[in-house]
Amino acid sequence: MASLRLATLAMMVLFGSCRAGATVFTLVNKCSYTVWPGTLSGSGSSVLGEGGFTLAPGQSVPLTASSRWSGRFWGRTDCSFDASGKGSCITGDCGNVLNCAQAGGTPPVSLAEFTLGDKDFYDVSLVDGYNVPLSIAAVGGTGDCRTAGCVSDLRTSCPAELSVTSNGQVIACKSACAAFSTPEYCCTGDHGSPQTCSPSKYSQVFKSACPTAYSYAYDDATSTFTCSNADYTITFCPSS
Repeated sequence: MASLRLATLAMMVLFGSCRAGATVFTLVNKCSYTVWPGTLSGSGSSVLGEGGFTLAPGQSVPLTASSRWSGRFWGRTDCSFDASGKGSCITGDCGNVLNCAQAGGTPPVSLAEFTLGDKDFYDVSLVDGYNVPLSIAAVGGTGDCRTAGCVSDLRTSCPAELSVTSNGQVIACKSACAAFSTPEYCCTGDHGSPQTCSPSKYSQVFKSACPTAYSYAYDDATSTFTCSNADYTITFCPSS
């Protein structure tokens, strides 16, 4: 489902792709625990942050992207890596390595997605589920430039049938598509268009808690944001 989101954003950027200069993404960890951000760049875009790194509580790391960069960021939790960068994460793992290279995060995972151009398109997506509170805030720039995100801790309101647990604790919340694999939840087959794929009772739980985040594949109207000539702050646990 994340690939569908990036494809949609890539189409949107055709409306404006003449931006000059670079964009700085600043990743900030306001969680009380360490987060291991993963980065995945779209085709033709440079890898940022070597694909993944460690972000301690209170730490921030700037990453500079070219003017037409596209890709996504996510947070991994409860990770353990050896000196060579091999290991694993309980949520958001990207192939048992610290530097994700061209591997995306294993769902359920909260995503920050971007396609840069003369007009930037960005969103926070829960289409692949939820694991960490996450927000995107534009810094400077012109246009709509609103903050996107999921500030709420969805682990506390996750339906039991979507919950992922470890040691008796809910650590992530699956999407209904991942949990049930049916066309009506995955927006596939006969439900593969905005007209035939409607919000489910599960996506409405996500939307109620996080109104500015994608709750299902065709949640574009209230979940995709635009800004021009901005830098961006991506914050893990923004309410902490």
